[in-house]
Amino acid sequence: MDTEPSPAGAGRPDGPPVRLGALVPLTPPGWTDAGRHLLAGLDMAVDEVNAAGGVDGRPLELTVRDTAADPHRAEAVVDELAALGVSALAGEYHSVAARAAATRAEALGVPFLCSSAVLDALTGQPTESIARIAPAQSHGWRLYADFLLGAGHRRIAVATEPGAYWASGAGVLRDHLAPHGGTVVGLGARTLTPDAVCDALAGSGATALLLLVGSPEPAVSIVRSVRGDRRLSGILIGAPAGQPEFGSWAASLGCDGAAIPFLRYLPERLGPLGARVEKDLRERLGEAPSFVALEGYDTVTVLAHVLRSHGADRARVAAAWSGVSVEGTRGLIRFSRTPGIGVRQWAWAPVQVADRDPSDPGRFRVLHTG
Repeated sequence: MDTEPSPAGAGRPDGPPVRLGALVPLTPPGWTDAGRHLLAGLDMAVDEVNAAGGVDGRPLELTVRDTAADPHRAEAVVDELAALGVSALAGEYHSVAARAAATRAEALGVPFLCSSAVLDALTGQPTESIARIAPAQSHGWRLYADFLLGAGHRRIAVATEPGAYWASGAGVLRDHLAPHGGTVVGLGARTLTPDAVCDALAGSGATALLLLVGSPEPAVSIVRSVRGDRRLSGILIGAPAGQPEFGSWAASLGCDGAAIPFLRYLPERLGPLGARVEKDLRERLGEAPSFVALEGYDTVTVLAHVLRSHGADRARVAAAWSGVSVEGTRGLIRFSRTPGIGVRQWAWAPVQVADRDPSDPGRFRVLHTG
């Protein structure tokens, strides 16, 4: 689908558009809440760029395609957008889809600024054409492990589904907890029913259960089962991948979805730009915007800066990441080479461990920062 063009008005840019391709999960099994928020941020930034005169007098145009979190579909979408002549690609939330898109984009010579996917190995080898705004999984999940250790948890159970992202996250936790006497117990959420997860958890000696699974299912069903099991009343449920960030989580679980710590990429307090963007996104979405919406806004803000300073030629855009210095909604965005990561990385977006307040599940509490 294509986004609707902005209404014409005084001072609007004209001429041939500068096209950006946007990869967004808009249908299941993608996390559609994340996709909707990501697209809202991308769209809003495009509207603001055009209201300010576009890119050298040309309108910026967003061509949106749904990846549905499917890596094969993501590859096909990159092929299609490249053939349409986009100057760069933006977006994507799911790591497996983003990795497939990044690999294909690199092969085609199309620069890609990834908004939200965190898998460290976004590409198989170092590349100059791909950059990322979201922090790498190893960075955020180590901070989450620090939170668990600080709260006294040493034996951690993980209900996990197969997949590179979940396996990578479990590995980060295991490696970071081990030097501190921590252990990780794996529970296969693909083979165990939610009730069977509870039985295994009750006999595991674990004091925390982390949900390394898709949302809403099986995450919602596992939470309901654990919350309803008297044997597990003292167990902490955690969701480092961020499932509780979105409104559908609270709508599905109510108070049962509160007090489940998760990662979000926000500072303790937004500055003037972030506060203004958050307010405007709230009006667009009809609900509080997630950090994912801010990631989308920041992505287009960076790309507009690069297009204005280097032109719309793909090779010039791809070569521009190292010189970027752009004020985003959550801080100054600059890209660098980070050990173990093959793409140009913003190191780092601010990180929080937060949860929903049991007394008011619509309110978030910040438990740990990094």
